[in-house]
Amino acid sequence: MQEKSKILVVDDEPGMRTFLEIILRKEGYSVETAADGMKALDNINNNVFDLAILDILMPVMNGIEVLKRIIEKSPETTVIIITAFASHETAIEAMKLGAYDYITKPFKIDEIKLVIKKALDKKGLERENLRLRKELQTKYGFANIIGRSIGISKVFELIKRVSELKVNVLITGESGTGKELVARAVHYSGSRHRGPFIAVNCGAIPEPLVESELFGYRRGAFTGASRNKKGLFEEADGGTIFLDEIVDLPIHLQVKLLRVIEEKTIRPLGSTEPIPVDIRIIAATNKLLEKEIANEKFREDLFYRLNVIKIDLPPLRDRRDDIPPLAIHFVEKYSHEMGKDINGISPKALETLESYHYPGNVRELENIIARCVALETSNVIRQQTLPELMVNMDSLNIENGIAGNFGLDHLLETFEKRTIEKALAQAQGSKVEAAKLLGITFRSLRYRLAKHGLLEEEEEGADDKENM
Repeated sequence: MQEKSKILVVDDEPGMRTFLEIILRKEGYSVETAADGMKALDNINNNVFDLAILDILMPVMNGIEVLKRIIEKSPETTVIIITAFASHETAIEAMKLGAYDYITKPFKIDEIKLVIKKALDKKGLERENLRLRKELQTKYGFANIIGRSIGISKVFELIKRVSELKVNVLITGESGTGKELVARAVHYSGSRHRGPFIAVNCGAIPEPLVESELFGYRRGAFTGASRNKKGLFEEADGGTIFLDEIVDLPIHLQVKLLRVIEEKTIRPLGSTEPIPVDIRIIAATNKLLEKEIANEKFREDLFYRLNVIKIDLPPLRDRRDDIPPLAIHFVEKYSHEMGKDINGISPKALETLESYHYPGNVRELENIIARCVALETSNVIRQQTLPELMVNMDSLNIENGIAGNFGLDHLLETFEKRTIEKALAQAQGSKVEAAKLLGITFRSLRYRLAKHGLLEEEEEGADDKENM
C-alpha cells in the first residue's frame, strides 16, 4: 500500500486550519496543523513532512521566517505560501527563497487541490530520479565489475584514477570483455555521475543517418526535417558520451568529432550557429587502431585526441581467476530474475567452465549461465546442464595434440573452428543463431568464419542478409 503524503498546515486562523485539514484528509493525505511559526518548527523537528502550507501573516513568526527555517532544517519539504494580500513582492521573495508556489486568499478548493497535487507529483518525480541515480551508481560503479585477477585489478585502479579527471578515455579489448560496463563505471564513479550517460554504437547506425543522429538538425535542413532535433552530443551535455566501435565512424565525421573535441561546440545540420557542449568522450574499439590508421581508415590526429587515457581489457581466457566469481554472480543474477532457487555450481561444472576458451569473453559466460539457470532442474548448476560444446571438449583429443607437438595456439585455433562448426550445425546454418549460441556478435562470427575459411566466397566483402 502506498504511503500517504504528509502535510503540515500552518495558519493562525482556526477556521482556515480546520478547513484545510478537512479537505486534505478527504483527499487521502496525512495532515498535522500548527497555529504559529514556533509550533510549526516543533512539528518540523519531530516529523518529516512532504509538504508545508504556510500563511504569510502570523504572530510570533511570519511565514517568510518559517520558510527560511524549514529550508534550513528540512530541505526535503516542499513549501506553498498562502496570503490574504495580493503582494507580489512578498510572493516573489518567497519563491526566491525556495517556495514551490503561492496562493492568494480567497482561493477555490479545486485551485489549492491542484497546486498541492502538482507540488507532490514534482516531489515524487525528484525522489524517483534520485532513486534511479543511486541505483545506476550501485549497478554501474566500478565496485560491481567482478574480478580478482591481476589484469582486472589494474583496470579497477585506472577507473578510480580517471573517473574524476576531465579527460577523454579510450577502452580497448575483444568483443564481450565489458567495454561499455567500464565506460559506465568511469561515468558513475566520477563527478559527472549526475549528468547523462549516452551510449552510441557507431557501427549500428546506417551511415546516411550518423551525422544527424550525432549532431542533430534544424527544421528544413533536409527533406523530411519538419522540426528541430537534438543530436546525441547535445543530449550528453554535462555528462558522458560513449562511442562504441569508434573505428566504424565514417572519415568525414571523424573530422567533425575532432572539431567537437578541440572547440567544445557542435553544429547541427542546417544551422550556422555553434552550440557549446560540456562532454567527456569515452571511445571503445575491439580493433587495433594503429593498424586502422596505417590502412587510412582512422585519423591519426583523432586517435591521439581520444587516447589520452587508455584502458585495455584483457580477454577472459587471460583472467581465469575471474571465472568462478563471475559465474557465481551470474547464477545469483539470473536465479533472481527467473524466480529459481539455484544457489551454486557443482565442482565438475565449475571445472569445465574454468577450462573453456571463451571466444565471446564475459558476454559468452553470462549467456551460458543464463541458459543453464533456465534449464537446470536441481538447486546447483550441474555439468550436464552446460552446453554440449563445452562438455565435449575431449572431442579435440587434446592429449594427442600435445603429444604431436601441435602447440597451444594451434589447439586453440582448432577448438575455435570446431566449436563454430558445431554451433552452425546446431543452428541449422543460421549465422545469427550460431552467434547467439556462441555468445558473440554477428560481426565477430563473420570475422572468425573468414579466418577459418568457413565463409563462402560470394559472402566475402558483402553484407549478410540475415538480420540480428
